[in-house]
Amino acid sequence: MATMAELESVRDLSEEGDEDRDSLHALPLYIIPFETPAVKRARMVKNARLESMVEFFKGEKSGSGQMEIAHVGPEFGWEPNTPNPDWIILRKLGKLASLDVYSLRVTLREHGIPVNDFAELKLSESKSKELTGYMTAFTRPLMVEIYGGDDMNIQSFEDVLALFMDPDVEKVRQKLKMMARKLEIKVEDIPRFMEDYGDIFLSLSYYRQALDQITPIAKGFLESLDELRENWQLKSDPGLMQSCDLMETFVKRHFSALNRRFLKFDRETKDMWSEITAQRFRRVERMIESYHTNIGGVLCAMTLKMNAWAELFPNKTSGGLRRRAEFIMSEMRQGIDTIQMIEESTPLDEFKE
Repeated sequence: MATMAELESVRDLSEEGDEDRDSLHALPLYIIPFETPAVKRARMVKNARLESMVEFFKGEKSGSGQMEIAHVGPEFGWEPNTPNPDWIILRKLGKLASLDVYSLRVTLREHGIPVNDFAELKLSESKSKELTGYMTAFTRPLMVEIYGGDDMNIQSFEDVLALFMDPDVEKVRQKLKMMARKLEIKVEDIPRFMEDYGDIFLSLSYYRQALDQITPIAKGFLESLDELRENWQLKSDPGLMQSCDLMETFVKRHFSALNRRFLKFDRETKDMWSEITAQRFRRVERMIESYHTNIGGVLCAMTLKMNAWAELFPNKTSGGLRRRAEFIMSEMRQGIDTIQMIEESTPLDEFKE
């Protein structure tokens, strides 16, 4: 690992920008009010074993300079008997199951971790635009309910808010009154409602995209497990066969649970529009928010596992069966008990107000 002097002079990883903000498994530490300059410039990242690490530098030639949280203190000369405030915060961050912005909004407050500006905990503009296709399922019912079928120039929340700038004052007044009446809120509360509506369903779009991106990888991974079981040499290894069964159960169980949860959200959203009120929306909002840390944690773990597999074995012929077996035993199995604990903390199949 680099010396402390080298750590103090490494490139500022907060410059990574949008990629970190949109990630499930990376957190730029500049958003936390750390006192140590090198820590401010670092990132918290999770590896394929689901371990939280502090990454002080990263580059094509230098690689990734990661350090276990337990080793950060000694590296900076922090005394264990009088814990440094930065070390205490790092330890708290290390326990978080996911580092996505929606989970962080909840868990940072729960763990008493200060943030320089909570407004920074949002997706980048580029990611929000990327999720437009996913958001259509949530924007269309809103527009149809409020405007009927005769005003479908309104395609986004920005279009609704743009009505405030419409030169036809009477048209604006009628539209806003209609919206306020249906939602049982004041006209001046519409912008806040639209902001909340857009944010909560953007979170669902974000998680859905993450699930869609790893689904093909998971399918290929399960096919590889079948190949390992069918190999006449490898199937005689009871430890490997047990690991294959464990990983198959792990993948199928969590993908099934996540898909059931999204179906539940779809049903609740459709029911909400059968007789929309602000109160009904707030109930759905609370339900979705209650699962942010659960879904984020499971998706973070699944994404790390599946991406690690895809990076090493990008196609069916890469790596060979023996190498795949070794990777399953050494990396894929590690940390999956953590995911079980995440699910048990808020079961994906239940919701109680």
